[in-house]
Amino acid sequence: MSSPHPSLVRLNIGGKKFSTTVDTLTQREPDSMLAAMFSGRHTLSQDSEKGPVFVDRDGKHFRHILNWLRDGVIPVLKDSEYLELLREAEYYQLLDLSYVDFSFACLKNVFFSRANLQCAKFKDVDAGGSIFHNANLRECEFTGANLQGALLAGANLQSANLQDACLIECSFCGADLRTAHLQTADLTNANLEGANLEGANLKGAVLSGANLQGANLQRAYLRHVDLRDTHLVGAKLDGANLLGAIR
Repeated sequence: MSSPHPSLVRLNIGGKKFSTTVDTLTQREPDSMLAAMFSGRHTLSQDSEKGPVFVDRDGKHFRHILNWLRDGVIPVLKDSEYLELLREAEYYQLLDLSYVDFSFACLKNVFFSRANLQCAKFKDVDAGGSIFHNANLRECEFTGANLQGALLAGANLQSANLQDACLIECSFCGADLRTAHLQTADLTNANLEGANLEGANLKGAVLSGANLQGANLQRAYLRHVDLRDTHLVGAKLDGANLLGAIR
């Protein structure tokens, strides 16, 4: 006799038991590890015949993972718990974090590579050393954020707000920073080689030692910016506003 709930799934996450459905685990995040597990392509580890599927992870935050998959809601947590939840989200390859508000959180050395963070808020966060490689950060807010040493190579930062941010020694190699707001940001020794800064506003930005070789600065706002110690070989400056810039 067939089960009245054929899509029901029982899970054992590090000893904690959960019940959900195949649809919940596969529909919102079809590229996640959980979706792959329940796609029918893999043999699953179970406690016994038809028992719960066992996953060797701490089950503390798994209810938040399930709630995200059900309705896209991120819980309000303490900073330390956010880091724990992000580690679990990374493990399960759940990287759609668009519109999440991380403002004022401590996110040092957090892995956000390839994550969808469009329109997320990082106001005044401490995210030094974090990895945003190839992440979607379009229209994100980073005002006043500490991103010193962060890796943002290949990231999409179109129209992102990075005003007053600490971007010392950040890597933006090949990043898309078109129309980004970088007023008074500290880009000392930042690597922007090959970055697209077309139409970006760099008024008052600190660019001492910054590498802008091959960068696209067409129509960028660079009025009164000190460019004496920047590396501009091969940079495109057509139409850039350089009135009063020091070169």
